[in-house]
Amino acid sequence: MKPTSTQAEARARGRAVRTALAAFAAVSLAAAACNTLDDALNVDAPGRLPGDSLDDPTYAPLLVSGAVADFDCALGSFVVMGGLVTDELIDATQTADRWPYDRRNVQSSDGRYGTSTCENLGVYTPIATARWSADNALAKLQGWTDAQMPAGTSRAELIAVAAAYSAYSRVLLGEMFCTAAIDTGPELTSRQILEQAEERFGQAIDAATVAGDQSLLNMSLVGRARVRLDLSQYDASKKALALADAQRVPAGFVRSTTASSASSRRENRVFSQNNTSQNVTVDPAFRGLAFGGVADPRVRVADTGKKATDGQQIWIQNKYAGLTSGIPIATGREAQLIAAEVQGGQAAVDIINALHTAAGLPAFSSADPAAIQAQVAEERRRELFLQGNRLYDVNRLHVNLTPVAGTAYPKGGTYGTTVCLPVPDIERLNNPNFPRT
Repeated sequence: MKPTSTQAEARARGRAVRTALAAFAAVSLAAAACNTLDDALNVDAPGRLPGDSLDDPTYAPLLVSGAVADFDCALGSFVVMGGLVTDELIDATQTADRWPYDRRNVQSSDGRYGTSTCENLGVYTPIATARWSADNALAKLQGWTDAQMPAGTSRAELIAVAAAYSAYSRVLLGEMFCTAAIDTGPELTSRQILEQAEERFGQAIDAATVAGDQSLLNMSLVGRARVRLDLSQYDASKKALALADAQRVPAGFVRSTTASSASSRRENRVFSQNNTSQNVTVDPAFRGLAFGGVADPRVRVADTGKKATDGQQIWIQNKYAGLTSGIPIATGREAQLIAAEVQGGQAAVDIINALHTAAGLPAFSSADPAAIQAQVAEERRRELFLQGNRLYDVNRLHVNLTPVAGTAYPKGGTYGTTVCLPVPDIERLNNPNFPRT
């Protein structure tokens, strides 16, 4: 493998090697041909394997499983950090380098978000690592042939997985960061990164169709609908395309990460940060939510009666039951809400009420277009609670967060206006094609 200068790529390469070695040691090649993706995700052992060995098509399923594992960990950190920046979570620690996210005044010199691992709530490097892992696997798969695959392995399916996770990694990058870079390329805007995600989802959809994998197809359709809705703020024609994708996805579809309590890397990060360590508490904006006097079961939170180390009352989420709970990546409910936002009117009301029926909530009724759109936004806030959608919704829908900018932050300083994170200094220092400031 050609060496590169970025820390994310170096970590991705090391992770790919360790994942391949661990999975290879844990399962026979015969088993790998059938269940490698599942088995490899449940193994995380140290070891050494020559990097050139990963150019062997035999390791194709292991490369893809490593990319999936990298994304799963990155997504967990993305959800928690996005929750802190917005109004889903509040930091409850006395650890000063965590406060800028909660305080919404992140600086490019802040270390945690730029260089830390996903276990330690880093976001830039983990997302870049997941993106590189998926891109690396995809490039190799596109250069190999069906005949080179291990027995019983579908190259089209592996391409669909790699392309889908490559696309979703770009979604996370484009939604969280104001600008970023791919490999050692030039500085890209959020829009440019999201446009790359849209193209990758197209590849995933094509490959999933060839492979006949309906779950991967639905996952990629939801992802492309999401990114097209994101892009519609720049190009209104994307709304109709988002609607077309969303309407192809069954309402009951769910595709989630996998999680395990066997290693901290594979834990549900929301549960570990909120319920276990109590480093974060649920924001008051998501406590005691109801509709028509009925408690909303989609936002299940509870007061523990305990105080955090900084003196705050700890409220916990009960959406995720434990460290082994998966976090939804794509769901039919999200697709329905995308359709509702694009269509508006009675079609949106009908979608809202279908979601209310499923949750046991009273019906919503309105003929006012503005009120309907406001309710769609509220439904997204509740239905997609702690799934990683809130950050970009705050950005594109121009949500006014509280406390407002300029308000004193309880632990020092004042609240800022951050709704997208600056690219960290580590990128500017390590990437010769990225401008220094």
